[in-house]
Amino acid sequence: MKRIRSVLIWAIVTLCIIALITLPVNLQSQLVTSASVVVLMALIKFFKREGSWRLIALAFGTSIVLRYVYWRTANTLPPLNQPENFIPGLLLYLAEMYNVAMLALSLFIVAMPLPPRPSRATRLEVFPHVDVFVPSYNEDAELLANTLAAAKAMDYPVDKLHVWLLDDGGTTQKRNSTKLLEAQTAIARHAELKRLCEELDVNYLTRDRNEHAKAGNLNNGMRHSSGELIAVFDADHAPARDFLLETVGYFEDDPKLFLVQTPHFFINPDPLERNLQTFDRMPSENEMFYGIIQRGLDKWNASFFCGSAAVLSRRALQSQNGFSGVSITEDCETALALHSTGWNSIYVDKPLIAGLQPATFASFIGQRSRWAQGMMQILRFRFPLFRRGLSMPQRLCYMSSTLFWLFPFPRVIFLFAPLFYLFFDLEIFTASGGEFLAYTLAYMMVNLMMQNYLYGSFRWPWISELYEYVQTVHLLPAVISVILNPRKPTFKVTAKDESIATSRLSEISRPFFVIFAVQIAALIVTIYRIYAEPYKADVTLVVGAWNLINLIMAGCALGVVSERGERASSRRVRVNRRCEFGINGSWYAASIEDVSVRGARLHVFSKGIDQLVAGMEGEIRFRPYSGAELESLPLTVRNAEIEGDLTMVGCQYRPKNAADHRLIADLIFANSAQWTQFQEGRRRNPGIIRGTIWFIGLSLFQTSRGLVYFFRDIKGEPEGEASKASRI
Repeated sequence: MKRIRSVLIWAIVTLCIIALITLPVNLQSQLVTSASVVVLMALIKFFKREGSWRLIALAFGTSIVLRYVYWRTANTLPPLNQPENFIPGLLLYLAEMYNVAMLALSLFIVAMPLPPRPSRATRLEVFPHVDVFVPSYNEDAELLANTLAAAKAMDYPVDKLHVWLLDDGGTTQKRNSTKLLEAQTAIARHAELKRLCEELDVNYLTRDRNEHAKAGNLNNGMRHSSGELIAVFDADHAPARDFLLETVGYFEDDPKLFLVQTPHFFINPDPLERNLQTFDRMPSENEMFYGIIQRGLDKWNASFFCGSAAVLSRRALQSQNGFSGVSITEDCETALALHSTGWNSIYVDKPLIAGLQPATFASFIGQRSRWAQGMMQILRFRFPLFRRGLSMPQRLCYMSSTLFWLFPFPRVIFLFAPLFYLFFDLEIFTASGGEFLAYTLAYMMVNLMMQNYLYGSFRWPWISELYEYVQTVHLLPAVISVILNPRKPTFKVTAKDESIATSRLSEISRPFFVIFAVQIAALIVTIYRIYAEPYKADVTLVVGAWNLINLIMAGCALGVVSERGERASSRRVRVNRRCEFGINGSWYAASIEDVSVRGARLHVFSKGIDQLVAGMEGEIRFRPYSGAELESLPLTVRNAEIEGDLTMVGCQYRPKNAADHRLIADLIFANSAQWTQFQEGRRRNPGIIRGTIWFIGLSLFQTSRGLVYFFRDIKGEPEGEASKASRI
């Protein structure tokens, strides 16, 4: 009886909504209604109402969106007997409906996400055996040493922690290659990493052949280990000391738990953040996913494995014959398989690892192409909507995660749609200027406000659109390729240990300048048509404004593909730890101000200290998080600058053994609280108006910077080492 009553209530509500959406009103009434809803949503946001008020605001916004969809479907499509207008008009309509569908899925997932879970570190009583897998392919030994040392130093019983380096760069297949360079490189790597693992007291494991990429490497690790739980860290993802304490306990609570996933935190900016210089003051792109979306997925038991920074149940993995390897995104595919057989997942919203992002724009696009192609493979081979064993919310969650990567199609259509009218006078959107104001403008404003409600301080206005635009140009061919031939893509390791020595244009930047030039031409045509065709000025102004938005986005993208040179070879992290600085047999009070994977900057109390010269050897003595005794790390002085009683000393690490690598890892990665503090320090919501003004200013500056790089490139001015990437 209760179920019948619920169905009746939902049916009545649905009929009322349909009646309201389809209610015929004049243009003036629609304009007043739209303006009223926008004002109401703004007031709720201004007074910072949450909980039920948040849902009320989203409900009002949804009503405007649905009203727009109805109007767009019933009144704006060009006549079928005008194919030159109807075909591009239909494509634009489908692109808009895709956006509406993705908005609907987002509302379902993140309208009320789960709050962050409380810490489990002090409540862990049972300590199961844990195998830590660090899969590697072509990463440097120094990078691996830091990750392995950090993993080995995790706060966990030593006899129950087993760290494994899974080396796919030194396989028998590679060492016996008929290509001399490949064979010699693999032989040298095999010997070097075996020696490193012996020094660090971790297990080294390779295999005969490089089959099934990362999934095959992880499954090989499973065959040679026996721990109840498996923690996975990418080669450049070093864990904090409390990683296992914060994650392992959940498996004791739920015997059907297969995954505890934590966020991916990065200590270096991605190419957009570096070239736009927003890393220290604006939330990173991945924070929207890990800060909001994963918590929303977690609410529906649909948080999925992200390839690293996670703990998995061996029993669950064995039930599905290990990690899945049909797609090149083995992480999400594995989670989908386990969710569909009744296993559960949990998301812990606390950064417990620190990793590296791609430094160059080309590497960034390569990484995103792999993600997009892998998700398209899952969509094609595992189609989540009809996957047996999943609950309906889980199906919708996985559909949202996979369908998202179709964004290059609508983004391209939105980019070129105004040009159809401006250059070819095609009427692909049948509406007057007043109707655009009452329906389309209201829809766009409500859409922006709903995104701000959903993501707030985790994503600033227009930033998602910028990320999608800069990826679209190169992702579109990749997505089309995998749709036509889903078995074609192969797993490619993303290069993350690069930096740009001096400024240059990205090697894949040319299409962005071509698009920008076309949009400048469209702007000129807009001005001309307003003057020459005043009787169509209202529509021309609307289309011209649309093109202007695209031009602002394209201009900002010019700055994204103009790679800034970096003087520092690696990113520095502020730590502020007390220490002692030793030089020439004397010790001085000091503090470690910031550190990187290469070195540290010290503030040394310099009274009585001799003059420091570059190349001098010294050491620092500090107390690691893992113990109460002071330990020493050898250094080489790179530079020194005296300011009063303090001397600022730039140093480079001079590790001699495994203990030194452990101390370096302790300096950089041990304290997870510093990652949380850094994230919270840049999470603020500028609001739609201030955020839009800021983005326009950013775009104007980046447009000019991109054009300077472009003309310098055309003139062939020497850029020194601009095109060379140096190791971090």
